[in-house]
Amino acid sequence: MRDLGYTKDLFILPFDHRGSFQAKLFGVKDREPTGEETKNIASYKKIIYDGFKKALADGVPADKAGILVDEQFGKEIAADAMKNGISLSMPAEKSGQDEFDFEYGHQFEDHIKDFDPTFVKVLVRYNPEADEGMNHRQLARLKRLSDFCHRTHHKFMFELLVPATEAQLKKANGSVATYDSSMRPKLMCQAMDQIQRFGVEPDLWKLEGIETAEDSKAVANQAHVGGREYVGVIVLGRGENAEKVRAWLSVAAKTPGVIGFAVGRTVFWDALKAHKDGKISREKAIGQIADNYRGFCELWLQAKKR
Repeated sequence: MRDLGYTKDLFILPFDHRGSFQAKLFGVKDREPTGEETKNIASYKKIIYDGFKKALADGVPADKAGILVDEQFGKEIAADAMKNGISLSMPAEKSGQDEFDFEYGHQFEDHIKDFDPTFVKVLVRYNPEADEGMNHRQLARLKRLSDFCHRTHHKFMFELLVPATEAQLKKANGSVATYDSSMRPKLMCQAMDQIQRFGVEPDLWKLEGIETAEDSKAVANQAHVGGREYVGVIVLGRGENAEKVRAWLSVAAKTPGVIGFAVGRTVFWDALKAHKDGKISREKAIGQIADNYRGFCELWLQAKKR
């Protein structure tokens, strides 16, 4: 297990959104974007990247910062990041699927080799009480990816989402907030345990935010179980409002083993939308994204000191 893991602080700006990005910002639904649309979407991802680089220039520590971007709309950004020594994570999953599968099918290995990112990231919706057949199919694919990453010395980032089943939501009186606070943390630990027992070995878990110090510690302990003490945990933003994300980060920063965050839409969405609607200039959008990202980095560093 000694070669497994990642323990340095890590503040990721993720903008690898594909299906949701093109549908909600550009109205491209249920079809592939045209060449012109692809170019336009890529130009908006460049705004996010320029905001990230401005945040670095404004003082965010470069050795802790990183981006997560997709190949479809962010090929040039990925190449620039690697050229300039910026920590680069790239997704391996097909966008917008309830069941995990590879974006490029059996050719996923070639695409990883082409870009050689710091982290190979996968987003998986996995509830231990959901459909067993689907969970098993996902685990088999994930084991293949996990083994490939470790064989080729790529760090493996596992983004785990645990959406409520209908029965669980009913138990929570139909409230996602109640499910999140009272049921999800325990289910996250159960999911992580099943994934680990199957032989899927993340170097870094990217997990939904947690409200209490006790639950946060339990999840971090699960990441470290069985000699996995070098495995890192970062918190994702899930598109929540800034207040909710700040609360999650404040709890996470004080939890041993939680090393950072990956907050995307909360950082960039409003700025991109305002720019697309003609309300602010490109430069203003870049500035807002830089300020938002830097603000979360500063919050984390301050919360960790307390």
